[in-house]
Amino acid sequence: MKHLMKPLKIVPALLLLFVLSSCSSVRVATDYDREANFDAYKTFAFFKPGIDKAELNDLDKRRILRAIEAELMAKGYIKSENPDMLVSIFTKSNQRVDIYNNAWGYGAWGWGGYGGWGWRSGWNNNQVSTSTEGVLFIDLIDAQKKELIWQGSGTGNLETRNMEKKEARIKEFVSEMMMQFPPEKK
Repeated sequence: MKHLMKPLKIVPALLLLFVLSSCSSVRVATDYDREANFDAYKTFAFFKPGIDKAELNDLDKRRILRAIEAELMAKGYIKSENPDMLVSIFTKSNQRVDIYNNAWGYGAWGWGGYGGWGWRSGWNNNQVSTSTEGVLFIDLIDAQKKELIWQGSGTGNLETRNMEKKEARIKEFVSEMMMQFPPEKK
């Protein structure tokens, strides 16, 4: 019986860890041009006109660009004045509204408005939570053709006043997206 109790004690801790880690995750999506020959791209540079349009402060832009540069260089790409590929970014923000219905307690018979008479649950405790979710887009553009060849987007909450946490969160966004570049050959 003791050997069964140990795993049962670990399950709640693992469940809590899973819930906490899933709350902070970045949702990633990527798309790419199936006709592009990704093996041909060896060098990159940042596309300043596109980056200048991103609605971010300059500090966050630099954090994002450093993270992208580190990811590309780790994959063997070289930063160049005469690049094969241009890198641009842009952002969007969405207002997220979550409504939690925490109905609990004893129910009772009663009038339910349009629903007429019937059983109604006890103390309804609706809670509304709003937060701003940011979406970071990374565009990779064929430098010769000036055509988009790959796009990654990462969605999640970025707001934090702690600069170290913010920098780590930006690296997480970029890393999760760039994990899917270049696309796997089929």
